[in-house]
Amino acid sequence: MNLFDDIRGLVLDALGRMQADGALPAPLDMAAVTVEPPRDPAHGDMATNAAMVLAKPSGLKPRDIATALAGHLAADPRIASAEVAGPGFLNLRLAPALWHEVLRAALRQGADFGRATLGQGSRVNVEYVSANPTGPLHVGHTRGAVFGDALASLLAFAGYDVTREYYINDGGAQVDVLARSVYLRYLEAHGQEVAFADGTYPGDYLIEVGAALKDKVGDAYLDQPEAVWLTPIREFATEAMMALIRADLKSLGVEMDRFFSEKSLYGTGLIEAAIDDLRGKGLIYRGVLEPPKGKMPEDWEPREQTLFKSTEHGDDVDRPIMKSDGGWTYFAPDIAYHYDKISRGYDLLIDVFGADHGGYVKRMKAAVSALSNGRVPVEIKLCQLVKLYKNGEPFKMSKRAGTFVTLRDVVDEVGPDVTRFVMLTRKNDAALDFDFAKVQEQSKDNPVFYVQYANARVNSVLRKARDAGIAVADADLAEADLSVLTHEAELALARKIAEWPRQIEIAARAGEPHRVAFFLYDLASELHGLWNRGHDDPSLRFLQEGDPATSAAKIALVRAATVVICAGLGILGVTPVEEMR
Repeated sequence: MNLFDDIRGLVLDALGRMQADGALPAPLDMAAVTVEPPRDPAHGDMATNAAMVLAKPSGLKPRDIATALAGHLAADPRIASAEVAGPGFLNLRLAPALWHEVLRAALRQGADFGRATLGQGSRVNVEYVSANPTGPLHVGHTRGAVFGDALASLLAFAGYDVTREYYINDGGAQVDVLARSVYLRYLEAHGQEVAFADGTYPGDYLIEVGAALKDKVGDAYLDQPEAVWLTPIREFATEAMMALIRADLKSLGVEMDRFFSEKSLYGTGLIEAAIDDLRGKGLIYRGVLEPPKGKMPEDWEPREQTLFKSTEHGDDVDRPIMKSDGGWTYFAPDIAYHYDKISRGYDLLIDVFGADHGGYVKRMKAAVSALSNGRVPVEIKLCQLVKLYKNGEPFKMSKRAGTFVTLRDVVDEVGPDVTRFVMLTRKNDAALDFDFAKVQEQSKDNPVFYVQYANARVNSVLRKARDAGIAVADADLAEADLSVLTHEAELALARKIAEWPRQIEIAARAGEPHRVAFFLYDLASELHGLWNRGHDDPSLRFLQEGDPATSAAKIALVRAATVVICAGLGILGVTPVEEMR
């Protein structure tokens, strides 16, 4: 049940009657007509801009349209009042029965309340994390993992058919460096002293990999040239690192539907097929790029290269796809990978990148546009850096990596639920400060605690109600007489619950799961506020001694709030807490 959609439908019906009566010309484009919460709640429950957006195309004054529309709407029993404001906005107050119906819908639909059909089954591929398989995930990957996973859940809740995907960067030189680093740990496992040269990976996480390699092959690679062991160790090490990465992701509650190996693009004709597709469209040519803007690199020299004409699809410059030695550039397999995703029939591609990949946005958009003939859009979401603090001081605590804080470090310190919620308290492209002390505080200033505490409070009420013999199953509460819910504080909570379906659509359209976290905080604030009012006004307490019918109605209200809280936490990947310790 989306009450805002319902009232918008009511407004459109009234406008249609005005056209039939000759009060408005026909036809008129109604697409821009909205029904939203007013900026100031004191102005009403909802506001419509209908008169403002229809004035110019109809040739009428906004206030004249608004006044006539108000008359039509006020005649409907669902509208308590319709008042014209300012130049022509129309503020609406709804009959309390509508808020009661919202509560019944939440109790009856449960976890499905607010679920949207926005996506209409469109197939979406969300690629996120995609870290090099050279070590454990660090705190920056943590934010991308949480954001990507929550975005995928949000889109699924909004009616999209979502695939979660991880692109394994196992085709470049970095996996050779990994293999050499593991070989050093292998020698170390055999009791040899080793030194890690610049460019190798000295983290302790490879000690176990070197020991596992020794257990598998014994001394087979001792005193052997690199040509003998590089390829098999590269495969062994990559598999070991991906097992570590999968375990790290699982500790955070992230599970992928698909892992795609970059290595599978080489020697299979997939890169060549993608480039041939672009060549057939006249987008591959031999040419010389203009010198880079700004300070000239010392090693730059004009040379003929094989280029992708990405400027024809919105990029700033054309991009090289082949190196001077005939090998592919890093961009070529990325083109092929997206060509493969397009061939799988997705309607939308979403890539979640770290902020350091901002320069890749335009070229990737250009490639997807060219490969799909503009049919498949690609959205690229950048996740900004995370700064770690403890009690306001920069915090470094890596146990295994040596040079960075790992995902597992963070999860072990505060748990997956706190990690996920806090990572979603800022928009993905805004920097995030993560203070280990603050995120574990039990205060209003800690959003994850504040939301979880709201759920726990209501569950404590449910337990007491059961002990008092009150039926508190959702089905029973949905049949309670809710007409006793008339206090403004109670209706304010019902109004906030009614916003949930609308918030889902807004967040899904924008690709911004942080909006869910913000909404849950606001909803929890309304619930806590109502709870606190009960200290001074006994009539607002959820359990009314000797009056089980009124108690059931009040419990239905707050239980409906936790239906939304649990659904929202589910989208964020956070487990609701039923009891605070």
